[in-house]
Amino acid sequence: MNVILKEDVVGLGYKDDIVTVKDGYGRNFLIPTGKAIIATEAAKKILAENLRQRAHKIAAIKKEAEERAQKYQGIRLSITAHTNVATGSLYGSVTGAEIAEELTKLGLETERKLVYIKAIKEVGNYTAIVRLHKEVAVEIPVEVLSDAPKAEEKKEEAPVAEAPEAPEAEEASEEA
Repeated sequence: MNVILKEDVVGLGYKDDIVTVKDGYGRNFLIPTGKAIIATEAAKKILAENLRQRAHKIAAIKKEAEERAQKYQGIRLSITAHTNVATGSLYGSVTGAEIAEELTKLGLETERKLVYIKAIKEVGNYTAIVRLHKEVAVEIPVEVLSDAPKAEEKKEEAPVAEAPEAPEAEEASEEA
């Protein structure tokens, strides 16, 4: 079944795209929720006319997205997470929502649904993709760090057992 999307649908397409979906998905979800309409010949003609009339507006939106993408250039994120010291794996995971939150802290207002990354479950370097427009995407390097001190640091921090007093010190205190 071909449908015309009335809004962006993550993983499927963008507003005004004509996409092919399974009948059940289109009839039971997309159309009743107002996310799409059936792509009839009449609907396709109306879409073409609307796109023609909005061509300059669409170009302006794309230009704005490209300008926003320039602000993301040179950004590197470092996220500290709770980890298992022995294996280096995270307790939980780092998701797109956390990356969007970090970008917002830096002054780059970012919705979590625009950030694409698989859930990160280990310490290391990763790349997140921020889709600002269907033709404009920015790659952001993300470094996930451990909040647990290294095993060697823990050994240094461990209290050293005090040695028993030397017998000479006891004799000296008895004589006094």
